[in-house]
Amino acid sequence: MFYPQTGRRPQLGHTRRRLKAAVGPYSQAVKSGRLLFCSGQIGLVPGSGALADGGVSAQTGQALKNLAAVLKAAGLGLHDVVKTTVFVADIKEFAAVNDVYAKHFGSHKPARSTVQAAALPLGALVEIDAIAVFP
Repeated sequence: MFYPQTGRRPQLGHTRRRLKAAVGPYSQAVKSGRLLFCSGQIGLVPGSGALADGGVSAQTGQALKNLAAVLKAAGLGLHDVVKTTVFVADIKEFAAVNDVYAKHFGSHKPARSTVQAAALPLGALVEIDAIAVFP
């Protein structure tokens, strides 16, 4: 779900039908001013509920596709992202994640932090959250 913020209280946006509910008690994205705060996306394949097969590269690609879907529901794209945080289950996979990440973002290079996480939801190998800005 996407929640644009009007005043001090978030209001439910119109993108609800376009996005699956988050896997927990949180919003897929929240708008505050010109910023869109996107919750972490893992490599879940839409409609299947399963993580993408093919290891960290496949899960990174699917997580970025899922992030792109959240952005699209808000009228944005990956080119509007200004900051990401990448959580990896194994920091040794840093190069593999970078390869897929670079293919999705191309010449656009938002600020980024990458950290190793002890565990990720549903046993995911990678999770990516983002902050995007509305033009």
